[in-house]
Amino acid sequence: MEAACPPVRTGKFVVVGGGIAGVTCAEQLAINFPSEDILLVTASPVIKAVTNFKQVSKILEEFDVEEQPSTMLENRFPNIKVLESGVKQLKSEEHCIFTEDGSQHVYKKLCLCAGAKPKLICEGNPYVLGIRDTDSAQEFQKQLTKAKRIMIIGNGGIALELVYEIEGCEVIWAIKDKAIGNTFFDVGAAEFLTSKLISEKPETKIAHKRTRYTTEGKKKEARTKVNADNVGSALGPDWHEGLSLKGTKEFSRKIHIETMCEVKKIYLQEEFRILKKKSCTFPRDHHNESIKSDKEMWPVYVELTNEKIYGCDFIVSATGVTPNIEPFLSGNNFELGEDGGLKVNDHMHTSLPDIYAAGDICTASWQPSPVWQQMRLWTQARQMGWYAAKCMAAASLGDSIDMDFSFELFAHVTKFFNYKVVLLGKYNAQGLGSDHELMLRCTKGQEYVKVVMQNGRMMGAVLIGETDLEETFENLILNQMDLSSYGEDLLDPNIDIEDYFD
Repeated sequence: MEAACPPVRTGKFVVVGGGIAGVTCAEQLAINFPSEDILLVTASPVIKAVTNFKQVSKILEEFDVEEQPSTMLENRFPNIKVLESGVKQLKSEEHCIFTEDGSQHVYKKLCLCAGAKPKLICEGNPYVLGIRDTDSAQEFQKQLTKAKRIMIIGNGGIALELVYEIEGCEVIWAIKDKAIGNTFFDVGAAEFLTSKLISEKPETKIAHKRTRYTTEGKKKEARTKVNADNVGSALGPDWHEGLSLKGTKEFSRKIHIETMCEVKKIYLQEEFRILKKKSCTFPRDHHNESIKSDKEMWPVYVELTNEKIYGCDFIVSATGVTPNIEPFLSGNNFELGEDGGLKVNDHMHTSLPDIYAAGDICTASWQPSPVWQQMRLWTQARQMGWYAAKCMAAASLGDSIDMDFSFELFAHVTKFFNYKVVLLGKYNAQGLGSDHELMLRCTKGQEYVKVVMQNGRMMGAVLIGETDLEETFENLILNQMDLSSYGEDLLDPNIDIEDYFD
């Protein structure tokens, strides 16, 4: 029988999760309470640290994510203690967590930042890989060196980055939407990017200054055996930098996209042979629809809902994530969001006393600003972790705190297909109904600018390429100024729009 926890008054601040949200939260608490011990519990021997942080504009931010040994965090903040262990059980009524190393910890305030895990299209199949953390990304690299053809299922950020980076291997990309990158782009932007994807011309990559550490040696071996199911923290931006994503063939890029379809069934080679199924060869010509039968034998076959079957060396499942809430549910009556996350209010507080949550594990359940929405991205993980620490500190001291400004406007900067991509506000007209209009400016191969307008006011924007419009557009969305009188001039490349609004 487990011993009862000691009394609550001995409790401390405890943060669970070594990803961007958890580490940011622990760092902020350590700064706010330099004389108190902060405990960070993480199943991974490395933590994710935000480095080279740059405030691009009022809300838009850029940063690198570095994997570091947890000792580096402890050296920077002597009052942070990192415990490398998974959580076995949470007893919310007793304000106590039990960890897998057999210890128990009483908290006065707890923040759950355990992230999310990949939704695999098929559990337990050795030919299906989910890419979520550094270990799975390296496993993917290892498998790719032996591969002639792979299949990618999914249409989110990881799928988008992968298809562009892979060389020397045929890629069949199956997406359930009409166009690529449905989470981020409309059909126009997708078309702009697709032309880059199927052009054969190799190009110089945008340089990056990210250092990466990986966990090696005995510690990692032991972890692989013991905690094979432990979820590592999410990959940061440009996670594929430093990985050589090259297959066995000597060509740069060979991609075929199957749209409007999902996986119907996966066959292993033996089953496929017994059933006498036929698979398609890799389509050589986008315009020639005649499908030849593939004579080559593959380790695994995928039947799509459009009735086509393709053989490949392995399948990458990049179909999104699901909040990692299981370790905390037993015996605790958390309110959950529709997407399975822990519901949090506008102070990042869950439905249980003294328990907060931040990052991918939580579901924002407050009335959001008209131009903000939650997306499970590393920028929001950092903002939520930072704000959760502020809220925990304020509650401990009996202070009140206003909602952080970063939740006023959705703003995210990333890179797809070697283009800088900035997403602002309701960039895909999310939730605006039919009562909106779009303005577009596109220079093939150079830039794509889309603005979402409603009642003369700017509600969102997508900027692809070096447009230099992000700060101006961010201000126009925040100010909600009536822009009706400017009409098409807003996007006229010959007019310096910044001069209008100085």
